[in-house]
Amino acid sequence: MNIAIFTPSQNPYSETFIQAHKKYLLGNIYYYYGTGQNIKLEQKGNLIQSFRKLILRFQKKVFKKPNHYLWSKPLLTSLKKQSIDSVLIEYGTHAYHLLPVLNKLKTPIVVHFHGYDASMVDVIKKCNYYKDVFKIATTVIAVSRVMEKKLLDIGCPKERLVYNVYGPQPEFYDVKPSFKKNQFIGIGRFTDKKAPYYTIIAFKNVLEKHPDAKLLLAGKGVLLNTCQNLVKAFGIENNVTFLGVITPKQYRQYLSESLAFVQHSITAIDGDMEGTPLAILEASAAGLPIISTIHAGIPDVIKHSKTGLLSNEHDVETMSKYMTKCLDDKTFAMQLGRNGKIHIAKHFSLERHINTLQQTLS
Repeated sequence: MNIAIFTPSQNPYSETFIQAHKKYLLGNIYYYYGTGQNIKLEQKGNLIQSFRKLILRFQKKVFKKPNHYLWSKPLLTSLKKQSIDSVLIEYGTHAYHLLPVLNKLKTPIVVHFHGYDASMVDVIKKCNYYKDVFKIATTVIAVSRVMEKKLLDIGCPKERLVYNVYGPQPEFYDVKPSFKKNQFIGIGRFTDKKAPYYTIIAFKNVLEKHPDAKLLLAGKGVLLNTCQNLVKAFGIENNVTFLGVITPKQYRQYLSESLAFVQHSITAIDGDMEGTPLAILEASAAGLPIISTIHAGIPDVIKHSKTGLLSNEHDVETMSKYMTKCLDDKTFAMQLGRNGKIHIAKHFSLERHINTLQQTLS
């Protein structure tokens, strides 16, 4: 089977789930990335040469073609040349952008929603509530129960909607946490919905009882400088380390040294929400307890007091208590971690995720 995967950009560091789709789906994968006239086919580059662009511009002007003609025509030609059997669109917003092409296809079309595309009010409105996307999609993927409900509420046909949470790469199950360091790890983009500042504030309170504790935060984003300034204002530079962007291998090493994974996810003012954070699934599969919030798909995969500890959004005080509890009782933390590894392997494996996705593409 020849499968075309479309993304609006080429594998940002935080989108490891897309890399998993490329790697594990069975068939010949043709990876298209970018938007409009900047859409490229991996290992092939631009879909059209400069002279061909001139011809398309001429045709558009003479025959009064729509603006998208300059990229939809060559993209359709490329899909036909590759004999594409099925199409997987990453993000509902990208499916909306690609409608001029998708409307002309007769292959199965799977639209995979991931987070902001199903939650941000302005984004959903701009995409006309995905009415046209739902018409052409043979399957729509939701990665959390909250997202599933949101998509149903805006008109996604129930019979086309599939709940399919991501799965961690197999290497994460090989991690064996030592629980020797009083160290917490968090990884993700520094954005409003991940609220890294709340994690820092919660950790500051922990230092009153455990002044030797450490917090490692990996990633980058618009709130990084703000969080660095917050750490300086609190005078806890010796306790908080900003790691920048790290590789999955480095992440696994930090997991093996840490006591728990921490992330205080919230719903942003603009409605932006998580899907189900893959980093949380990976940390739980590695055997660490998860200290996070009751937000989006997190309570779908983390069981409170069994595999992790979940507070309400914005409840920094309770998050601090949970972090302190793991420091005070490492035996309890280890038990949460062991339970988590078993739970993720049984219910949220990568194999299960890929098999479900493969079925929708067939």
